Amino acid sequence: MIREPKDYIIFPLDMPDYDQAMHYVEMLKDHIGLFKVGLELFISQGPEILSSIRKAGGAGIFLDLKLHDIPATVKRAFMAASRHLPEFVSVHCDEGKETLKGIAESSPKGTKILAITVLTSLNQKNLSELGYREEFANDLSRLVLLKARIAKEAGCHGIVCSGHEVAMIKEALGADLIAVTPGIRPQWSIVGQDDQKRIVTPGTAVKMGADYIVVGRPIRDANDPVRAARLIADEIAKTRNP
Repeated sequence: MIREPKDYIIFPLDMPDYDQAMHYVEMLKDHIGLFKVGLELFISQGPEILSSIRKAGGAGIFLDLKLHDIPATVKRAFMAASRHLPEFVSVHCDEGKETLKGIAESSPKGTKILAITVLTSLNQKNLSELGYREEFANDLSRLVLLKARIAKEAGCHGIVCSGHEVAMIKEALGADLIAVTPGIRPQWSIVGQDDQKRIVTPGTAVKMGADYIVVGRPIRDANDPVRAARLIADEIAKTRNP
């Protein structure tokens, strides 16, 4: 299936308010590929928000719950989440291969598992403070590749990683492993203060092999969010057809 440039774009609905979330859904549903529903919105509004997004039509849903608990709990939570028919549900790689494999083997058709590798808000200093071995703390790419390999061997459909590691992962593990890349900042939106520490531009991420890019603030905070989404889609189009 041929994908349009807009299909690469995931817009995170990082807000607790139903009306505000649906305002962006109605505005952007024809200009992006997926809406990302995270913990804040899902906890404040419950599964009803997923039904509302689906009824609006247009873009699909990535339910970004980053599940992380004992194996039985994570498996049941994933099955419960999949009943709402999101395209993706996220699970932490730190669950380990056996837990991820158990989810993959029991997951219903339609909902894909995305394994979280290393959050793009973390850097080498953070990993050292968390007790990671020096070989991983000093080389984030090694840690990301290790976790991505675990995810693929367990049967996960894809992973979430920064744009800095996408090309390496695709080369090592194959193009069929879906790569979702957060920390996306178009050149025209980069600012000094940002909680995303490993950022790349939309064009760079797609060029490196990203299948989806998560773009929040550059769209949400723009004077014209639709125009911002179109600019990003244009950048993706130019990358695919230079």
